[in-house]
Amino acid sequence: MTKKIDLVYQENVAIISICNPPVNALSVEVRKELLDALKEAEKKENVEAIILKGSGKTFPAGADIKEFGLPPQKPDLPTINDYIENINKPVICALHGNTLGGGLEIALACHYRFAHFKTKIGLPEVSLGLIPGAGGTQRLPRLIGIPEAYKMMASGLPINADKALKLGLINKVIQDIDESSIHFTKDLIENNNNFIKTKDRNELINNANEDKINITELKNNFKKQYRNQLAPQKIGDCLEKLLQSSFEEGQNFERNTFFELLKTEQSKSYIHAFFAERTSSKIPEIKSAHPRNLNTVGVVGGGTMGSGITIAALNAGLPVTMIERNQDSLDKGMKNLEKIYNRDIEKGRLSSSQVEEIFSRFTKTTDFEALSSVDMVIEAVFEEMNVKKQVFKILDKIVKKGSIIASNTSYLDINELASVTSRPEDVIGLHFFSPANIMRLLEIVVPDKVSNDVVATGFYLAKLMKKIPVRAGVCDGFIGNRILNKYGDCAYFMMEDGATPYEIDKAIFEFGYPMGPFQMFDLAGGDIGWAMRKRLKPMRDKNERYVHIPDKLCEKGWFGQKTGRGFYRYDKGNRRGDEDPEVLEIINLERQKKSIIPTKFSQEEIIRRYMAAMINEASNVIYEKIALRPSDVDVTKLYGYGFPRYRGGPMKYADSYGLDKILDDIREFEKEDSIFWKPSNLIIELVKKGNNFDSLNE
Repeated sequence: MTKKIDLVYQENVAIISICNPPVNALSVEVRKELLDALKEAEKKENVEAIILKGSGKTFPAGADIKEFGLPPQKPDLPTINDYIENINKPVICALHGNTLGGGLEIALACHYRFAHFKTKIGLPEVSLGLIPGAGGTQRLPRLIGIPEAYKMMASGLPINADKALKLGLINKVIQDIDESSIHFTKDLIENNNNFIKTKDRNELINNANEDKINITELKNNFKKQYRNQLAPQKIGDCLEKLLQSSFEEGQNFERNTFFELLKTEQSKSYIHAFFAERTSSKIPEIKSAHPRNLNTVGVVGGGTMGSGITIAALNAGLPVTMIERNQDSLDKGMKNLEKIYNRDIEKGRLSSSQVEEIFSRFTKTTDFEALSSVDMVIEAVFEEMNVKKQVFKILDKIVKKGSIIASNTSYLDINELASVTSRPEDVIGLHFFSPANIMRLLEIVVPDKVSNDVVATGFYLAKLMKKIPVRAGVCDGFIGNRILNKYGDCAYFMMEDGATPYEIDKAIFEFGYPMGPFQMFDLAGGDIGWAMRKRLKPMRDKNERYVHIPDKLCEKGWFGQKTGRGFYRYDKGNRRGDEDPEVLEIINLERQKKSIIPTKFSQEEIIRRYMAAMINEASNVIYEKIALRPSDVDVTKLYGYGFPRYRGGPMKYADSYGLDKILDDIREFEKEDSIFWKPSNLIIELVKKGNNFDSLNE
């Protein structure tokens, strides 16, 4: 078995390197060998100091994900950290790469810390519904104070080395890990510097008591910021314990709290989401094919989506040629790009020189011939089949053999688009989400005749752009929008039956979404949904229930935020929107036309129906093999539609709620409307077998 720890001696210094690529995860083998190496180095009489570092690209970036959900194995990390802290020789931690989670907790237990200037440092355990469990909540505040420590742990976001130095988390920022660590350590030995253990650094804690830092107030602030999430509040509990007790008592409290959270549905949901994200790129096509060369990209369209896709490709390091139909449209597209990059400069995300380098790879033109040599063209024109077909016919004649022709469509049939070309094997769907330069989800739509290497290239592009890809089959709306249409209809039905749009939005917001469906419709633009409804009208079953209310708003030109009115009013730049009595009047008139007697809906009932509609249609999507697995549906809804991550996604939520209960709910609603509420065959089959959605993820 390959050794996980390398121990070498350089004169009177022991150098311990953790060697568990790719991220030096703190597996049980690493922990065992690390403890043995620490004991050996401590016993050597001529060793006056110990350097602890990571080999390769990074210092340990956290726990080993293979051990998630398994019983803890000894030695555990708290034991190792306590051992490090109690060594009577200075232990110096040399940080580089991503020093996260358990890796940072090791560093906190060391006596000195310095970091390469590009190091990212953080405690991201909240992203798994957990808290630091190896002394992090008790050591970090002793170095940087309670308010900053709470902020860092509750957000889970990493900080850079310069900020870590400013806060007092590290002792020095350096350029070279190997040389600087030796110089730093020898200087310590020569000057016989006495060190203070982190657990004994009580000055900031005493100051906190004297300054009467109000943990309850901090907890309330984070309660608002991280709605419904348990872990940020539990971090506050650990900080309260820190102020009231000894380090050892605080550490025991932290460890018990960690294991308590590990048993919660929230943590299980977070961990499910973590693995679902990593599974979504495992698709059958990649097993038999490699990506094609992808060195240049063309984008047809410089509107909101085209500009966003262009920026995503440029930021991935690719040269991009953007095409528009005329000079005015091209100038508008250029302004879209400049606006976003200027904002990046203002916010300090990019420097002027970096933006100059990016624009050196950008070409804008109205001449389609400029796309003749690119490796991939992404069409991002108006969402109308005939318009897109015209573009595809032009591209088919112009782009070189072997180039990939992709459509950024939200709903349309990729097979139909491919049929107007002489090379359907080169055509694929790439459904970016707006804004495309920010949103991480990318639905990769796989038509019938596409080559496997084209699909593999789509996933490779997602990797370059740092997006989360999900494989989708061809149907109207693919995975995300097809499901959205169903629970959107459910929201319309509840609105017509008695709930106001504002009551529904409130219930969905309190469930954990960043906004409710009607706020989302207003943000996206009511005209988009209206166009889709008109497109689908010839195919609609005449017996299906149809709600005319959103169409009535669109007929008035109320398309949402961009027109100042939709389901909400947006007066004087108010982006949140106010309730609109005129909308309620329109709703009441429509109820009267249909002789509907309004029903009062509780928040619980709104959620029950909304989630049943979502889960039922998602089940059909899986049953029809539009999605490969339930976890891919979860990834789609988490990253593209704002489903609360601490609930894991709709399929994970369904498993937690109980599929038998979901089926009971659907059958109850079926009595009202047997067309809309037809139970999915997949749910029926799973309930009959006593299985759940997770059984299909294996």
